[in-house]
Amino acid sequence: MEKKEKFASDTSGRNAADWAKALAVLLAGLVTAHLGVALFLLSELGTDTFTVFIQGLSRVFGLTVGTMHVIVLCILMAVMLLGTKGYVKPGTVVCAFCGGPIIDLFTWLFGDYINAQAGLGVRVVSMVAGCVILSAGMSIVINSNAGTGPNDLVAVILSDRIEAIEFRWVRVGCDLFFVVLGFILGGTVGAGTAAAVFLTGPLVQFWLPRTKRVVQSVLHEE
Repeated sequence: MEKKEKFASDTSGRNAADWAKALAVLLAGLVTAHLGVALFLLSELGTDTFTVFIQGLSRVFGLTVGTMHVIVLCILMAVMLLGTKGYVKPGTVVCAFCGGPIIDLFTWLFGDYINAQAGLGVRVVSMVAGCVILSAGMSIVINSNAGTGPNDLVAVILSDRIEAIEFRWVRVGCDLFFVVLGFILGGTVGAGTAAAVFLTGPLVQFWLPRTKRVVQSVLHEE
């Protein structure tokens, strides 16, 4: 059986120019991923898995979704910094604080065309395309080795720890956990949520080796 490749990597040998390129690649992946998130959310067929969890927490603590999102991401980053090595990097902070504005931008650009009043076919295509684009962008972010969002790092770290299980199934398990707990706490679940649970992990694993070759050629890394 082929040994599963781990996500943790040593980036101590990178100089300032290397980090600049890696963060540029990460930003390109982040923009791609959040285009997918925006398309998914605009379809209004369900909330993405992590947002269900955040919605539930926001209702329990009486805070806005945006405020709760920042709090949870900061807690996750702190826990990962203390409990793991080689995962939280400069790009993790970029992902944590730049995702929201990027989603807002794409929502503004496409909101007049994709919304609850659009035909069901348009909304379904938007939802599926969103999952595919999100997964491709996420794979670029991961392959940049510059860091990834704290919520996405949960599956990445667990995948490295649980060597016998492929990343896709670890990701599905994490998404299910967020959805179930979020639903219990009062978060909103829809058909799109179920699609996100079972499509995101397998699609990210599909894209990872394909975008890795491109990213490595840009960064000149092996």
